[in-house]
Amino acid sequence: MKKLLFFLVITLGISACGGSNEVEIGNKTTMIVESVYDAGIVMKGEVIDAEFKLKNTGNYPLVIAEVQGSCSCTVAEKPNEPIQPGGEGVIRAKVNTDKSPVSIIAKSVRIVANTEPSVTEVIIRAKVKRK
Repeated sequence: MKKLLFFLVITLGISACGGSNEVEIGNKTTMIVESVYDAGIVMKGEVIDAEFKLKNTGNYPLVIAEVQGSCSCTVAEKPNEPIQPGGEGVIRAKVNTDKSPVSIIAKSVRIVANTEPSVTEVIIRAKVKRK
């Protein structure tokens, strides 16, 4: 009985994976992404909410594997689902300026995806002023 149940679960799992939008390892695609977000003038302690719009310009689903801020003050979020060819998505990032110097800052977000090259970097700029 256990073997039959195991076989049914495996069969259902395999049949559920079919479809034309299936993501396969090794398929590279291309994307266009806004490279700089300029927050303008912000007050020290303010949180910058940045959005980077991106578009899949290739022939395969775009999979964002990882987004990583350049420091602990920069936290980024990625789309959870693959972006289909011609589709668009958004990378969101927050920069906490509480510990930033009073000056012009540039924080980066590293995007790792199934593109060539596989790593793309975008920048968040702002001029931090005293309260």
